Amino acid sequence: MLEQQLLNGVMLGSTYALIAIGYTLIFGVLHLVHLAHGEVFMVGAFAGLVAVKFAGGDIATALLFGIVAAGAVGALVEFLAIRPLRKRKGHALAPMISTIGIGIVLQEVVARSFGAEQVGFPHHMEPKSWQVGPVTVSAVQLVILGVSVVLMLALHLFVKRTKIGMAMRATAESASIAHTLGIRSERIVLMTFVIASALGGAAGVLVGLAFNAISPFMGIDMGIKGLAAMLLGGLGNIYGAMLGGLIIGLAEVLSVAYLASSYRDAFAFIIMIGVLLLRPRGIFGSTHHVEG
Repeated sequence: MLEQQLLNGVMLGSTYALIAIGYTLIFGVLHLVHLAHGEVFMVGAFAGLVAVKFAGGDIATALLFGIVAAGAVGALVEFLAIRPLRKRKGHALAPMISTIGIGIVLQEVVARSFGAEQVGFPHHMEPKSWQVGPVTVSAVQLVILGVSVVLMLALHLFVKRTKIGMAMRATAESASIAHTLGIRSERIVLMTFVIASALGGAAGVLVGLAFNAISPFMGIDMGIKGLAAMLLGGLGNIYGAMLGGLIIGLAEVLSVAYLASSYRDAFAFIIMIGVLLLRPRGIFGSTHHVEG
């Protein structure tokens, strides 16, 4: 049924949106494509698994572990791999290449710790489901949609209403002017990495619950989808990242349902390429700074 597929697409797209927002925040502040963001997402998924499997936690505990672990990894990435290169003011591609190396290291660490094969959440985490007319709604779908909406709304309020959020926007506009105004740009950059990574960690747990299968290499595919969603919506635009994630999620699910499942990735990227050919700056346009 179309209604069921639309629900599944919105659920999947909301997780893509969370990943894309992380890319957008970092790109908006640093003009940097963080190519280890998918691996940070993967770390969040495994942290959620640890919380459930070894600490006996529930979904809320898994989300908390995933958010904290991914945020901590994001802080380490910024402090160890990004900040030293920014201070040296070397080649502009150096920080991006550094994030590729960090991503490989994270894959290896998790693979050696948990094994390279896919693992699932314990059976007691299997969700209940309800029939609402022609649509089957599961508890995990409600959790994914609810958590995604709450996190996106919280981020909007944070960027618009808090001093740190306004400082992030000022730093994105001009780091030198922001520093002149007394804004500690290094702290803002670190905070940006923590928030972006925490969103990715939450998405990792949600995807793990939805598909009940996570692996050390899941960040490659999901990271590319999140990057595509950011490009589709418009670089630096938070709302564009949200919309881009939803569009790609819906495109994937509908292509699997009505066309061929083997080409699910291709259909999503065909839409992205088509939009970028017609509107190279994305749906909302590229502003090169955080816009929320």
